[in-house]
Amino acid sequence: MKKKKDIVRDEKGISLIGRKRRGIFSLLFSPMGAILVLIVLWLALIMLIMSTFADFLFHGVVMAALFQIFMVVFILNSREDPTAKITWILLIAVLPVLGACFYFYIRIDFGGRRMKKRANQLVKENLDAIPKDPEVYHAIRDQDPGVAQIVKYLGNTGCHPAYDRTATRYYPLGEQKWKDLLEDLRQAKEFIFMEYFIIEEGLMWGKLLEVLEERAKAGVDVRVIYDGTCELVLLPRDYPKRLEEIGIKGKTFARLMPLFSAAYNYRNHRKIAVIDGKVGYTGGVNLADEYINEKEVFGHWKDTAIRLEGPAVDTLTLLFLEDWLLDTEDSVDRSFLGRALPQKASGYVIPMGENPMDEERCAENMYIDFLNRANRYVHIMTPYLILDGELENALCFAAQRGVDVSLILPGIPDKTAIYYLAWTYFPSLMDAGVKIYTYTPGFVHAKVFVSDDEKAFVGTINLDYRSLYHHFECGTYLYKTDSVDAVERDFQKSLAKCELVTPERMEKFSVFKKIVGSVTRVLAPLL
Repeated sequence: MKKKKDIVRDEKGISLIGRKRRGIFSLLFSPMGAILVLIVLWLALIMLIMSTFADFLFHGVVMAALFQIFMVVFILNSREDPTAKITWILLIAVLPVLGACFYFYIRIDFGGRRMKKRANQLVKENLDAIPKDPEVYHAIRDQDPGVAQIVKYLGNTGCHPAYDRTATRYYPLGEQKWKDLLEDLRQAKEFIFMEYFIIEEGLMWGKLLEVLEERAKAGVDVRVIYDGTCELVLLPRDYPKRLEEIGIKGKTFARLMPLFSAAYNYRNHRKIAVIDGKVGYTGGVNLADEYINEKEVFGHWKDTAIRLEGPAVDTLTLLFLEDWLLDTEDSVDRSFLGRALPQKASGYVIPMGENPMDEERCAENMYIDFLNRANRYVHIMTPYLILDGELENALCFAAQRGVDVSLILPGIPDKTAIYYLAWTYFPSLMDAGVKIYTYTPGFVHAKVFVSDDEKAFVGTINLDYRSLYHHFECGTYLYKTDSVDAVERDFQKSLAKCELVTPERMEKFSVFKKIVGSVTRVLAPLL
């Protein structure tokens, strides 16, 4: 048996077990380097074909035109989202062969089929893993039949029952969540499950890792999952092995394999921490220093999280276990469930997970339900705004009905082109009466809906195609809990630091930015 190693630290006490040496060779042999090499080879091949078969150029043009017509008919009759159909048709019109190859490459889904089969199998096997309490459902139905319907819908898309007697605590900043998470981790006696889209070496992860190592040495079952995109620039490929050397079980979710797999499209954007099955966390906060404002990258980082204590933690535990077993044939160990005691708490809690493999747009339908059922207001915080037609129409329709629909977006963007794209939606939304604000101090990474002082959602799900169509996501639907008021108070406090987008501000938006945004919008479903 290998002797476990201690964590190596720098002079500030920050862990160095994942410190990655970067250079030309690490770029060339990384997945991103492989993609760049493939692009260069493809362009060289195109030039070779054009020079070799120059005499047959007319015949090639005719064949390309016929092929384009075939592809347009094929795509129009597919089950793609209408906005995505337009994007694919335009792409194939500009790049007939390359666009078609890319389209079929995505549809054939090399490498993703096995993942899809396994993910759906796990969900199906565990639909009854957590018993649904009929008394909870009937109590919700008696108070609001509309909420009862969304409870039933979420329950049909996975094992997402509604719970009472679960205490909730809302965090308006990542640093507040981090402080409580550290304390809860120190109290762990049996197991710690952590699943995050991003893990990056620094103060936040270093302090967490110190506690995880100590708990592992005390006999606690500690497991960590992070998304495969971390291997591009943040963590070395052998990071799970490095974690194992200090007693922690680690896994990379959907490791990137350029060319040979389209599974890169399905990323794990979930943020889950579970301690002994009794306490759970989710929300927008990843494990990197900018999320706790220890490092400034785009001004002040505004993020949110939710802490659950009680039976509802079971859903987060189950989501983690399903992801942990995605690359195996093992069954979920249900002994990890049912460990939390009921708490004195108001309202109802419905944690949920979005599985992109079932082709059911669960999160988008839930967001649209918020908008369609609102009577007074729907207040939203989101870092990105890349809408399909249905969601855009729902936002406009709610505002046209007289509902106060207000969105807070970043004042300082992390992705400039995506920010310009978001502004292309502003005219139609504003014409319908939607109020749009930008967070002056910096970047908003929160993913929050709150409505009518009764309902709220805190999770990982952005208003963009990535989150709504392609990512594994999660979050918590709250009905009449104390934390619903906390979410609305946070929205109003954040609103005081925002600037309203007015027609005058829109006029000052430069022509260059409008062009970049409009061109980027054409490719929105692929971003």
